[in-house]
Amino acid sequence: MVFEAPKELIDKVYEAIEVAKATGKIRKGTNEATKVIEKGQAKFVVIAKDVNPPEITMHIPLLAEEKGVPCIQVPSKDDLGAAAGLDVATGSVAIIQEGESRQLVKEITDKMKA
Repeated sequence: MVFEAPKELIDKVYEAIEVAKATGKIRKGTNEATKVIEKGQAKFVVIAKDVNPPEITMHIPLLAEEKGVPCIQVPSKDDLGAAAGLDVATGSVAIIQEGESRQLVKEITDKMKA
């Protein structure tokens, strides 16, 4: 089941992606995210709610749950792309190495469990 980010958590999710991009490792795009989840390398996955058609990212929450990877949904693919350092929108981003965003990711996953 995908966890839909409440408003107060959305900025933290984007911040975690930006910090992980700068100090760790991320994979951008649905195909890349799918690959790293399947390989068991993903630590945290973010998908955008406004992807059209929704079938593009529908498999990610199921795959993430199967592999035990926290998966969260944010409202905007444009903001997700910007957080990942792209000039274009992206449907999903996977964090492989948290780097300095480890604490942020932990905070987000703790709130998801609560």
